[in-house]
Amino acid sequence: MVVNPGSGGGKGLDKLLSAARARGIDTVRLGEPVDPAADVLGVAGGDGSLGTVAAAAIERHVPFVCIPFGTRNHFARDAGLPIDPVAALAAFDGDERRVDAGRVNGRVFLNNVSLGAYAGLVHGRVLAGLRERAFFVGNNRYVFHPFRLGARERLDEGVLQLRAARGLAPWRWENEVGARFRLDPGRPRLHVAVDGEPVALEAPLELESLPGALRLLTP
Repeated sequence: MVVNPGSGGGKGLDKLLSAARARGIDTVRLGEPVDPAADVLGVAGGDGSLGTVAAAAIERHVPFVCIPFGTRNHFARDAGLPIDPVAALAAFDGDERRVDAGRVNGRVFLNNVSLGAYAGLVHGRVLAGLRERAFFVGNNRYVFHPFRLGARERLDEGVLQLRAARGLAPWRWENEVGARFRLDPGRPRLHVAVDGEPVALEAPLELESLPGALRLLTP
């Protein structure tokens, strides 16, 4: 289990590590090397910590465990996982289900990729973000509400959902669903938010769904 000790302010970290040891789960901190012989890869962190470990699990063809240890834990909630991190450890001995991942310019994401106002906020470039047209690409379909991002009813539909603001003010949106999208806003380098994390990527953005790529374990 890869642990991001900074997620969620680190609250409950000692309890989680103790419970993991009691289950015989090896733990390393984010950025430390992982045993290449590991037959399950898990991550304890927020949504921004999941993609890197999920990518490694996909590459190694091993099951993946999500231990919700962040603030919002969108992926864990949409997957129906226990939000209590200690209870979620039971997934290491749990059942496997196939869920989708997404990929943008070679980088794996589990929730969404966005450009515009929200991405500008994440990057600390609020004014620049407000001057850019807003795009949102979700891994599977989101149910949107007027003032907040909704949940996903399925994680295994094999599609991406693209929402694009019709102008700079994101009041009216266009909506499309497909297996892949190519976005080229006309700038060579783009400041985007990938699962809520600030990332700079070269244009154009090549986004694709990876149907059933992730072997998610659930308690």
